Amino acid sequence: MRDRYPHCQLASTIRAMPTKPQQSPPLDLPDFLTDEQRAIITAGYEHSVITAVAGSGKTSTLAWRIRYLLLQGHDPDRMLVLMFNRSARVDFERKLQEVCHQSGLALPEIRTYHAMGLRLYKRFVREGYLPGFSDKILTEQEISFQAWQLTRRLAPEDLADEIRRNKKDFVETATGFIDLVKTTLSPAEIVFEELGYTDKHRYLIDLFHSFEQWRKGQGRISYADMLYEPVMAIHQNQPLQRLVGNKMDLILVDEYQDTNEIQHLLLRYVAGDRARVTVVGDPDQTIYEFRGAKPEFILKRFSDEFESPLEQTLSYTFRYGHRVALLANHLICHNTGRKDVLCHSHPSTPATEVVLHRVDNDSDTIVQILQQGSGTALAGTAILFRVWSQSVPIELKLLARQIPYRIDAGKGALFSREVQAIVSLLMVVTGRLANLPDEDRLEVARQLLRFPHVGMKEPELEQLARFLAGFSGDWHERLLAMDFDALSPMAGRKLRKLGEVLGQLRGYKGTVAGLISVYAEHTDLHEGIRSLALTHESAEERIDTIQGFRQYLKSLDVDAHGAVDHLKTLKQQAGEKRQGGVLLSTIHRTKGLEWPRVIIPGLQEKYLPYSPRPHDDARAFLESERRLLYVAITRTRQQLHLISRPASSQPHLDGDQGPSRFVGECSFNLSSELGTWLDERIEEPGQSLALEAPITPVGRRYAEREGIVLEGTMATVSDTTEALWHHKRLSHAIFGAGQVVAEDEGSFEVRFDNGDTLNFSKKSAHLYFTPLAQND
Repeated sequence: MRDRYPHCQLASTIRAMPTKPQQSPPLDLPDFLTDEQRAIITAGYEHSVITAVAGSGKTSTLAWRIRYLLLQGHDPDRMLVLMFNRSARVDFERKLQEVCHQSGLALPEIRTYHAMGLRLYKRFVREGYLPGFSDKILTEQEISFQAWQLTRRLAPEDLADEIRRNKKDFVETATGFIDLVKTTLSPAEIVFEELGYTDKHRYLIDLFHSFEQWRKGQGRISYADMLYEPVMAIHQNQPLQRLVGNKMDLILVDEYQDTNEIQHLLLRYVAGDRARVTVVGDPDQTIYEFRGAKPEFILKRFSDEFESPLEQTLSYTFRYGHRVALLANHLICHNTGRKDVLCHSHPSTPATEVVLHRVDNDSDTIVQILQQGSGTALAGTAILFRVWSQSVPIELKLLARQIPYRIDAGKGALFSREVQAIVSLLMVVTGRLANLPDEDRLEVARQLLRFPHVGMKEPELEQLARFLAGFSGDWHERLLAMDFDALSPMAGRKLRKLGEVLGQLRGYKGTVAGLISVYAEHTDLHEGIRSLALTHESAEERIDTIQGFRQYLKSLDVDAHGAVDHLKTLKQQAGEKRQGGVLLSTIHRTKGLEWPRVIIPGLQEKYLPYSPRPHDDARAFLESERRLLYVAITRTRQQLHLISRPASSQPHLDGDQGPSRFVGECSFNLSSELGTWLDERIEEPGQSLALEAPITPVGRRYAEREGIVLEGTMATVSDTTEALWHHKRLSHAIFGAGQVVAEDEGSFEVRFDNGDTLNFSKKSAHLYFTPLAQND
């Protein structure tokens, strides 16, 4: 066993295994199990890593595996089953009891990582290795309050007003940073750099250390500390390594692709060199990197540190049909950081309908899809977004058409800060201030002065807001009459611009979408948002929320007065309590879930893949984005709707970047043609099938397992992707062959074989570049 941690000093040799019973009982396994499942259930006593595709029945398989081991005579008190969270533990306990209910077997304990960590923590206190702590675990409210106090004390002065205005965002950032540091052995300084935060947020490092000093002084621990503290104690004390290790014979870990550094290290210490460990997961479904998860733990680290594990696979899905399986396989096989496993639809699985919509408007298409079914169909439908800003025009369209919906986070688009600020702007320019109560008029003034922020200190801004709120109109005149020389240069410049644009927009005759564009451009709204944002992603999310809102208003073709009336009606509807309806959620929130019908909008370059930051590792970033779409695609059972742009679409000024490269990578035509044929075929071994769509290596492999020989033309590089910079290898007319190494929204970078690295505009790429095959 290769020792990654020099302080662990775990033995690299395998100790003698416990003696097994001489006679094995009959297997009495159910007939519905596949050969793969049977092989896993009856595997020998050794380390193993199981790659289980989405919907593969792994819970049942693991339950039967434990039953088999118990019947073999293994001691349940020396078996440990680790689940990712409490709900997974409850589900597995139920399944295990169902499988073993007539056997009379004593069952092993099933724990979460945190429950095991807390047990060890209390033991280390008794042994004198850790100080005692209060049994009252820190609540989220207590942690948030302390994070808020520290943020106000430690953040730089130029962020003070933004922090007071957006308390929730800054508190969530601070608590998230604290938790993320505690998923790794790395110091807070290293974690900060890896997250790509701007220098103005470097205070988070001091905040982490100050929080830890406060927490320890209070003798309190958080949920994250249940793992962090005992693992760090074991890591630093060899006696503890001997105390916790080698107590178990068998350990089984579910959802191992979601493992972080601390969890992996805890498993290694507890296993020692006695326990045989089985880990189960799917590297293609690693989407919680923002929580510290890394696919490398299941792909490489486990095999490196638990010597020569048996590699097994659950490759059949019982969730979706051949068309979805082929789409998902084609997509994910473009990743290199994965195990070469193809997902196959089991013969017992019903067909799944797949529709690719190439349209210019996601919202209208979604309404058409939803109107095709009953209320029951709505309740069984999920619309999955890459980021919440995508939901804005869609939610508003659903409200307008009175289609019921649910949101699994937040109140919805009309209650976002950005939308409320634009509504405040419309109230001002339409002259409706006189009809508002005093407090509402004051809130409109505050929104206006913060959107974008005018650069004043909060007390000064509040004073100005109260001054404006004292008037029922003509705020532009009040602003332009101010003594700008008495203000800081930045505040004076911004207030003058605000006064000018409010005067310009008074009585504006164009559409409300045009009004918003004029306001955003004149006030440098987008740059103002970016200057105060914590990260690139949070800035773009806020800007995209504004763009989505503007997009919806543009579809109405109304002026500002019409927009205010319409939005007032929608907000009343949004405030009503709704039961059932279609679910709006992000892909990250849907891991492990499934629905009869799934709709995935936004298959365009801006959202899937999300626009990378310039300093991101382009390849690693794209692989992460592919995994996210792979998870989204594999949530469906009966219907999958993918919404992209027409193939001829070009980037637009409003941020629309054209169809996603992932659409081409899914090989939709082949997946649809071959998948439909497999759904409808009559079994005839050794059949050959001539396809119109170009044949891909993935399609050929899939067909071979189904006993089909494909005939037709093989796909070329240009058949599988849609833009030049999506290819890994390109040839330039002057510089020759090279590899794409980075990209952003407007350009891409190529490292040429001669050693030069140059940047090129996406707009003119077709004039100079041609794609190369991977081995050219």
